[in-house]
Amino acid sequence: MVRKLIFNCLAALVFLTGCGRDGKLPRQQATPQMETAFADYLQAVEDAGQDIHSIMILQHGKVVEEKWMGEGHPDSTHIMNSVSKTFTATAVGLAISEGRLKLEDKVVDFFPGKVPENASDTLKSITVRHLLTMNCGHGTDPTFAVRQGDKDWVTAFLEWPIDHEPGTYYCYNTIGTYVLSEIVQKVTGQKVNDYLEPRLWEPLGIEKPYWEESPAGANCGGWGLYLKTEDMAKMGQLLLQEGKWKGKQILPAEWVREASSRLVWSVPSMLTPELCERFGMTEENSDWLQGYGYQMWRCRHNAFRADGANGQYIIVLPDQDAVIAMTANLRDMQGEINLVWEHILPAL
Repeated sequence: MVRKLIFNCLAALVFLTGCGRDGKLPRQQATPQMETAFADYLQAVEDAGQDIHSIMILQHGKVVEEKWMGEGHPDSTHIMNSVSKTFTATAVGLAISEGRLKLEDKVVDFFPGKVPENASDTLKSITVRHLLTMNCGHGTDPTFAVRQGDKDWVTAFLEWPIDHEPGTYYCYNTIGTYVLSEIVQKVTGQKVNDYLEPRLWEPLGIEKPYWEESPAGANCGGWGLYLKTEDMAKMGQLLLQEGKWKGKQILPAEWVREASSRLVWSVPSMLTPELCERFGMTEENSDWLQGYGYQMWRCRHNAFRADGANGQYIIVLPDQDAVIAMTANLRDMQGEINLVWEHILPAL
């Protein structure tokens, strides 16, 4: 009886703290329904030829299913691609909560030596909020051209043509997230990765990750972060818990709610509304037309996600109290998430 009481107390402690003593998330036996659904999902992945590297499913704060395939390994980090953006936005949110930054701060004010001569009023009106929501007014994403050029990346960003009034037009903009990284570095005196170490990595029990840097020595912001699948799942659980971890509010709940909500309309990277219509994409069949927050996408089923090219996902499902973390190397990301909705969602 005493041994059982001690076990129950330890189990309750693990549940309340969010991690076991080794820093790993607590595990729980899946329900028979989930076991069947997960087996069906894995078979569907194989039948579809999807190169999934890992998947981890949490519900009620505990891992109920996990699987590594292909190049995936539980102890290896994986490239995040644009999932990196959500972590850069988190650094922005933390800097705002510390009074170092405001959403309405003008971007040009951070880079007085890089602003073009005779800068337009439109350029001068771009704010931190516009960068976070990818509404800075660009009609096309300047990222590829900026990275291929020999100019300083912020300088090239500020020189890119602005086709729309900031705040009125969504255009996926990865280099804009890099500008956010430089802004965080300016106001904190630390690279984003270093700034997050005591504020995010350490509280979540994540070993400080590798994050690629620009020629100017700033973390790339919109890409270049490497994490383990369990690290991704921890971030998803933090967002699900509205910024609370082990009973401590490490990210403001109001920020999480706002960042994960539909703040602007959205279309997939490199596409326009006209092309989406031509391809038959609608809000009923596409997870890229659900709206965008602060470097996070809304999904169908009242979910939201961090999203990275070639199949990297942190999917947060508040209605099911669940998180799904995935790594992969594939092109059809809609097909990837469709199998999650088809097989895993009903079992949650």
